[in-house]
Amino acid sequence: MPAQPEEMPLEGLIALVRAQAELIGELRVTVAAQAREIAELAAKAADLERKASRNSRNSSLSPSTDDAIPGRKPPEPPPGGTPGAAGGGGAGKKQRGKQPGADGLTLAWREDPDRVEQHFPGGACGCGAALAGATVTGAARSHQAHDLEPARSTVTQHDLYPVVCGCGRRHVAARPEGLSAAPVSYGPELRALALYFLVRQHLPVERTQEGIVELCGVEVSTGWLHSLLALGADAVAEAVDAIEQRIASEKVVGFDETPLKVGPKGEKRYVLSASTLLFTLFVLGRRDKASFRAFLLGRMLGVVVHDRYALYDCDEFTGFLHQLCVSHLLRDIEDTVETYPGEVWPVQLRQALRGLVHQANLARAAGLAEVPAALRDPLLAEYRGAVRVGLAAVPPAAKGAKQPVGRCLLECLRDRQPDVLRFVFDLDVWPTNNASERDLRPFRTQQKISGRLTSTAATACRLQIASYLSTARKHGMSAMHALRLAFHGTPWMPPPVAVPA
Repeated sequence: MPAQPEEMPLEGLIALVRAQAELIGELRVTVAAQAREIAELAAKAADLERKASRNSRNSSLSPSTDDAIPGRKPPEPPPGGTPGAAGGGGAGKKQRGKQPGADGLTLAWREDPDRVEQHFPGGACGCGAALAGATVTGAARSHQAHDLEPARSTVTQHDLYPVVCGCGRRHVAARPEGLSAAPVSYGPELRALALYFLVRQHLPVERTQEGIVELCGVEVSTGWLHSLLALGADAVAEAVDAIEQRIASEKVVGFDETPLKVGPKGEKRYVLSASTLLFTLFVLGRRDKASFRAFLLGRMLGVVVHDRYALYDCDEFTGFLHQLCVSHLLRDIEDTVETYPGEVWPVQLRQALRGLVHQANLARAAGLAEVPAALRDPLLAEYRGAVRVGLAAVPPAAKGAKQPVGRCLLECLRDRQPDVLRFVFDLDVWPTNNASERDLRPFRTQQKISGRLTSTAATACRLQIASYLSTARKHGMSAMHALRLAFHGTPWMPPPVAVPA
């Protein structure tokens, strides 16, 4: 029989206890390591689940990415709607088709048609007589059809005659504006159409060539189309300089940026945009201080509406005030609503900000300078209370560790209240930067249609032309007509700054 513990020598018993203690210690170390590994894996799984749930409503992802990644959670429409272009709370997404209250569009009868065609019955009557000579017995029943004439190119020869004055001096007629020095060239109308396809409609060069051949019957080359970007940029350079000066002097300007693949290797660059309700400026750059400095930020003296990207708060840029985009803040707040489903403070915070945006829109429509205190103060109290409760519910992480979801947002809402709520006290300030995002959206379309842009220089020219066209359209002019004017040597110019009486 094995020896019983009481029969074991004292030294053996001590050795056994020590061995068991060491084993227990090793097991504890193993369990602790496994617990840490389980915690890390759980955190990674939670992070992956959270990333999979990101969409355009709870992050800065664009709406175009909502369906791009399999398994990504699609956004659900909020019960109270989302802020609109000017930050309007309470209005949901627009329905397709005609909007309630909008003026309808229909073809109108023209009293002066371009052409009248008369139609008479043909063939024979039942009696056998031909209808060609029958008597007209009443007024015609008319129909009008709005249509296009078939497009065709024309060739105009410009003869530049020399003359000799009575004093003996010789003069030669000047070449008309819009014509190149080459003996044979394409005229301003064809240039305008090609550039309209390239820049405004974002067609690739090959499809632009195909469209011109099929619509106009003109066999243009892809090389000529590429060269149009530089010609167009030169034609609108004066107008774009004036646009830049106007934006620099505006009280409120929205700044934004979007990535773009440029160059033979598809290098990542950024389209930087500055937008107002009437002016737009695009520049190709990077997301660095040098690009931001060159792109107006060093000259701005009003209010800059932006998405909280860190460079906007650089110590070098001190001449302007900030308005943090409420749409971006609401997306981050939506993230906290989903992360802390049992908490009330994220919902109150979302409700307060939406309510302030809604009241600002109503006050602006009523012609007021700021939101009335009776409507403003309860929402401000709700906002501040929700921030205070949220900070207590989401304590900061240890030094060096990643902050929990919502902590950085709450600290921003606490520490930068003037920059978050500026739109409440000055109704000239936009609560959101949605207008700037809309101005940039066509470049994402361009990237999807054409892929990367092969030339940095050509892309810079394209952005200059796009600045001109976007601004002209904001002033009610069609892009096609603006291009015609530019290639005829008289580009559309922004109106001068009104001088107070």
